[in-house]
Amino acid sequence: MCNSVEMPKYRSHKEVHALKIVGIKRHNEDDPGSETDGSAMLTFAELGYGPIRVDHEYMWKHKPRVGGYYVVYEDGYESWSPAEAFESGYTRI
Repeated sequence: MCNSVEMPKYRSHKEVHALKIVGIKRHNEDDPGSETDGSAMLTFAELGYGPIRVDHEYMWKHKPRVGGYYVVYEDGYESWSPAEAFESGYTRI
């Protein structure tokens, strides 16, 4: 399907909390024979923030990668954003 008119553009005006991910350690990854619950521990570049455990649903839905951002919206929704998209759309306040 080809549109002859450009779709409307939007600019984000949301405030979010976010941390840059420097490590992702999956549950039981050091023991290949053991069962896993699919969760992982995320570690961050910013000093003073400990690791955060995310569940299998977060890992499956967002497929976070090192270098991207763990993002929490005002309503508590947790997400992941690639670094380029996040850094071009948000400025630290």
